[in-house]
Amino acid sequence: MNIIKLDATPSTNIYLKELLAQLPLENYTVVVAENQTQGRGQRGSKWVAESGTNLTFSVLIKDLLLGAEDIFNLNIMVSVSIFKALESFKISSLAIKWPNDILSGNKKIGGVLIENIFKSNGDVLSVVGIGLNVNQKNFVDFPQASSMALVSGRDFDKEAVLRVLIEQLMFYSNKLRNNGSVEIWNEYHRYLFKKDVPSMFELPSKKKFLGMIHSVSPIGELQVIKEDQTMHQYQLKEIKMLY
Repeated sequence: MNIIKLDATPSTNIYLKELLAQLPLENYTVVVAENQTQGRGQRGSKWVAESGTNLTFSVLIKDLLLGAEDIFNLNIMVSVSIFKALESFKISSLAIKWPNDILSGNKKIGGVLIENIFKSNGDVLSVVGIGLNVNQKNFVDFPQASSMALVSGRDFDKEAVLRVLIEQLMFYSNKLRNNGSVEIWNEYHRYLFKKDVPSMFELPSKKKFLGMIHSVSPIGELQVIKEDQTMHQYQLKEIKMLY
């Protein structure tokens, strides 16, 4: 495993993609930065992490996806990998908030941004960006955020956390390669935040409604049962959970 350590970079995803364009890289090459100045999350949001206290890194995963139809398999595999890694550090009340935010209680401690590169020969290269709040204590401007240290009451060795995260990514990648997708999907649904719990949702029109998460479709759509018992499917930017 090749780990490239940086003091600072605008984005570990961008750095890894640029490196990939210049030379061949081995599978599971990791780029980790102490300070990421232009980190991104889902919905085009910024990922803001305090310098030096958290993990911001990207991992190259090759030879896993066969095509665009398999893309969400990678999302659930990464989410479950992070969940299991944090579980090994005894982080309490863990959940995966659709599609791939990692929560402890109602607080976000980790996020994922995956970018896939489709090659002309049919290969798919995946750059998996992960931001994890490890030892940061101050979230005054981000009330829905927390960290491993805050929820557990102790600091963590970031190198040890990174090592376990990569080990879990490799383990679940191999499981996915070896026809383990059904088992991984079952785990994802078992850990899904607010599954089968009545919750309030908001549409882009700002209209709110009460519903219940039933499942996530193979292409990543959130399947919600409304009060009239009808099932509706939503893509990422079509719905927001209020919690």
